Amino acid sequence: MTVHFIGAGPGAADLLTLRGRDIIARCPVCLYAGSLVPEEILSHCPPGARIVNTAPLDLDAIIAECRAAHEAGQDVARLHSGDLSVWSAMGEQLRRLRAEGIHYTVTPGVPSFAAAAAALGAELTLPGLAQSVVLTRTPGRASAMPEGESLTNFAATGATLAIHLSIHNLGRVVADLMTAYGSDCPVAVVYRASWPDEKIVRATLSTIEAAMGEGVERTALILVGPALAAEGFDESCLYSTDYDRRFRPQGARE
Repeated sequence: MTVHFIGAGPGAADLLTLRGRDIIARCPVCLYAGSLVPEEILSHCPPGARIVNTAPLDLDAIIAECRAAHEAGQDVARLHSGDLSVWSAMGEQLRRLRAEGIHYTVTPGVPSFAAAAAALGAELTLPGLAQSVVLTRTPGRASAMPEGESLTNFAATGATLAIHLSIHNLGRVVADLMTAYGSDCPVAVVYRASWPDEKIVRATLSTIEAAMGEGVERTALILVGPALAAEGFDESCLYSTDYDRRFRPQGARE
């Protein structure tokens, strides 16, 4: 018996990986985070599968479901939104399963920042502007931020910031970033990336609060950085005619 943790992607049902789909199709038990995982993905469950929405459950209840499946010899598909490597609360579940001797696997999913970048048609690492992407958030009820992991510290690097779980703190985000990035730094807010009701707001640090208006209080990603302007960047050496590389050696051409 195995509990299969599966990243269900950012929202669109067809952004589920083939591996994830196939695992779901053979598991007689499916636990899914109903607040963020689209119900269309549940159509991959086999007939008669036990399907449990874990949104109203606490950690003990979730592990109890896994334990019951383990005792019955039934594999579990455990679905989380996006990718499991960040802000999924998977770590605490794995710790409990290890303590109980229950085997598990992890299948990655399309992360929300990648879906947001795709919606914008943006590359987040442009030569001469940014070569790093920082995935971060502001403090919230569920998790405080460790000392040193502040927006002001990350902004000092000039990297592209993908700020999760923070749309309700937009004013604080703007205040923390203004000094390092400047008022004209481009900002994009992508609400429910890849969902049918996806919404994109483009602005600058000085105008984003007014541009947002009312109504977006959760499930939105804030992207900030010079790379979002998509102008004034250098071309990569990768495709330069005079760049010697393994698959296009200049010596052979000469």
